Amino acid sequence: MTTSLLQPQGRLSPAETLELAQQAPEILRRNPKAISTSPLQILFSAPETADLWTIYENLLLSCLRAGDDTAAHQVLERLVLRFGEKDERIMALKGLVKETEAVNDEELQKILDEYDLLLEENDTNMPVYKRKIALLRSMGKNTQAITALNALLDFSPTDSEAWAELADLYLSQGLYPQAIHSLEEVVVLVPNAWNIHARLGEVSLMAANTTTDGSAQRYLAEALKRFCRSVELCDDYLRGYYGLKLTTDKLLSSVAKEKRRESDGFSLPEQATIEKLNQAATEKLGEIVRRHGAREKLWQGYDAGEVAAARELVAKSAPELIR
Repeated sequence: MTTSLLQPQGRLSPAETLELAQQAPEILRRNPKAISTSPLQILFSAPETADLWTIYENLLLSCLRAGDDTAAHQVLERLVLRFGEKDERIMALKGLVKETEAVNDEELQKILDEYDLLLEENDTNMPVYKRKIALLRSMGKNTQAITALNALLDFSPTDSEAWAELADLYLSQGLYPQAIHSLEEVVVLVPNAWNIHARLGEVSLMAANTTTDGSAQRYLAEALKRFCRSVELCDDYLRGYYGLKLTTDKLLSSVAKEKRRESDGFSLPEQATIEKLNQAATEKLGEIVRRHGAREKLWQGYDAGEVAAARELVAKSAPELIR
């Protein structure tokens, strides 16, 4: 229980979230509601730890996702008692609770106005600023969300999560060069994040598939570089090999039609190198599919949908690799 509630909650399945939310009554029962100033009561109370408040915050998120508003308010009350109404993180959590209880856009707009008032008092309140951006995006106001994110990054340029969110927003608008630039900023901040390298490769590949100004080859060269770096950092990363397979397939299919360019500060590898990369990606994807399908112990952490996509991709070019 404690281990799960100490981990980030964003990628939990609905079933896992519900299971954690159902633990709320027991957790609340075992921990006192109020903070006592009595020395005698403090002496006999369980010692306070940082983990307790991490558990409370994650429990609050789980309860909100599971629709248990009553338990969510009880958890929030304890957080407020401990840290106070003026704590920036508490302000954001209170806003989040209000967002989940809002029933229409008018109520959401009121919450957005409250965020603006809080930011007028302190425009560096990062938790509230990020809640405002998240709310803008959930309301479909992507242009305003992009503007707000750029403003946030003006005074916090080392926030890798904000850069990643900005990239996702640009991508939703079809602004591939801006999305690529934002992801490059993430790579500067977290250079060994193989998933970000792969994401940068994916966006570059999307740009290559949609561009009409003759820059497709440059985007493909960038995608190839990023996917190679991704699997270099993590040699079992399915998305990295999947992207490498797609990119090399595209390069090999067009190599006879388009002369390899070496201008504009980029160049593609020789065809023999591309063929070797394609073969390596195909073999690795085949291995992942086979071993995941055989339920080998250390090969079960992959997303089932991604494994199915890899199976389909490999089957098109090398059916003999999947038995």
